[in-house]
Amino acid sequence: MNDNNNLNNWEKSVLEKLVFETLKEQRLKRRWQIFFRLCFFLLVFFIIFSITNMESANNKKNTNAAASSDDEHVAMIAVNGVISADSEANAKDINAALNAAFEEKTSKAILLQINSPGGSPVQSDLIFSEIMRLRKKFPEKPLYAVILDSGTSGAYYIASAAEKIYANPSSIVGSIGVIMDGFGFEELIKKIGVERRAFHAGENKAFLDSFSPINEEQKNHVQNLLNDVHKNFINAVKAGRGNKLKNPEENQIFSGLFWTGSQSINLGLIDGFGSVESVSRDVFKTENIQDYSVEESIESKFAKKLGLISKNILLKFSTEIK
Repeated sequence: MNDNNNLNNWEKSVLEKLVFETLKEQRLKRRWQIFFRLCFFLLVFFIIFSITNMESANNKKNTNAAASSDDEHVAMIAVNGVISADSEANAKDINAALNAAFEEKTSKAILLQINSPGGSPVQSDLIFSEIMRLRKKFPEKPLYAVILDSGTSGAYYIASAAEKIYANPSSIVGSIGVIMDGFGFEELIKKIGVERRAFHAGENKAFLDSFSPINEEQKNHVQNLLNDVHKNFINAVKAGRGNKLKNPEENQIFSGLFWTGSQSINLGLIDGFGSVESVSRDVFKTENIQDYSVEESIESKFAKKLGLISKNILLKFSTEIK
């Protein structure tokens, strides 16, 4: 009996040691996995940081070279993509580039290269107002706009501040209007048996809620708001283009319609056809074009690259840890 008990105790002891050793080995293996992943993460971090620093140094070198050039040149500033405070086409960066271009003694003219469907009316107006201010401050230095594929809505708002506007015959130009859109799901949620629960203080706090019907007062308020923004847009275009616009009311120039470059020239929306290169060469008699566009900051580049890689690493890491 004692022999059996001793045998059972011995087996139990061996089994416990085996389990503990297995758990210990698994913990050790997991710790090494975490260690190596952290090392890999730090290595990637270092590589991205080094690459981004090199890009930033090159950009800075190129910008300084452009600004310190002793040769007369045309300063080019790009307006690309949707215009908004957090995009490449934002008023802060574009206005900084405009100031640098106007203040540079060796720049003989400024070309605004536009390729944008528009965007924020506030950002567009900030750029428009700065162009008008700088043109008044530096009357001897012309600023022309050149539209590539698209110069519509807020992008045309900006272009209208230029002394002259050029485009390609196939460019899309215009869309002088304002839009606010959304969806209404109130009938849908009734059909599928979903109850909407929204609590608010202030009778209009749930204004434009997609799951509630909109009343006439709210609808009228929105329309008045859009009309007011549209009026500011129209006034800006008229201030910039002046008498160049041909029968704007009759030709529905302010209706939100858009046209090709070939059609736009007949409406007075643009002044001629050309590219940055051809305008610089034919109008300003130089092929020396310097890009004054503000590059995306090192912090922004680094954050985007690091964020994407970190997300993938952490996703894989968490999956394997489980």
